[in-house]
Amino acid sequence: MEEYSGDGGRLAARVRVRLPELRDTEARVAQVILDKGAELVHLSVSDVAALAQTAPSSVVRACQRLGFRGFQEVKIAAAREAPPPAPSRDPDPAARALADTLRAAREALDGLTATLPADRLRAAAETLDAAGRVLVVGAGLSGAVALDAAYRLRALGFAVDAPGDPITAHLSAAALPASAVCLAVSHTGATRSTVDAARRAREAGAAVVTVTSYARSPLSELSTHTLVAGGQDLVFGLETVASRLAHLAMIDALTLTVLALRGAAAERTLRLSADVTADHSY
Repeated sequence: MEEYSGDGGRLAARVRVRLPELRDTEARVAQVILDKGAELVHLSVSDVAALAQTAPSSVVRACQRLGFRGFQEVKIAAAREAPPPAPSRDPDPAARALADTLRAAREALDGLTATLPADRLRAAAETLDAAGRVLVVGAGLSGAVALDAAYRLRALGFAVDAPGDPITAHLSAAALPASAVCLAVSHTGATRSTVDAARRAREAGAAVVTVTSYARSPLSELSTHTLVAGGQDLVFGLETVASRLAHLAMIDALTLTVLALRGAAAERTLRLSADVTADHSY
């Protein structure tokens, strides 16, 4: 398939030349892409589907008809055309990088209070508290957040499975009992292996708690509880640390809420975990 390799303005031009060959639904998706332009970096595939009054799968097919591999590649093209945020003016590249990274991190963390209501966090924690078993899934850069979540839940006494291999994760999800919870971590909410694992968990009757940066996505549509945090910080396909910091902070808040719900039993397990950790320190 043809690769996108353009500079400013190329996204709109590329969409317009394909418009005559698109069907009604595809044409509506193309029009949303034209209308939103650089703003697409802040939208999920479900957002675009809602604007075009169609299904997320139709958005993906429309993007492929336009010559892209999928919606994510369209977002990368839009990011190339978006005006960059005001950078630090420090002449030292290291100082600039540090200042810009910290600014993005502060923005993502400050945004938690707006995107993560306490009642939603408490509801997700209550679902986890009632779980007999927890499967944690996440891929790519979200995999590190998933591993952190798995470690913290084990320290609170949960029976946790966090397979690194996506096929194993799918097998585990399909075998979950109805009393289990699948905790799925995905910045975009559109990572296929994570979405498919969550779908198998729901089909098995288990609840799904999602940690993501987008309120609407293929993953959130499958979720029992969706916890949203993090900046939409896609730049040429690269996720910066900001969203992961927000996700880690959200995992901390979630596990602290579970600790409060479980009370003395979780505190005893936490002390045991501290003893085990101490055995591995000098």
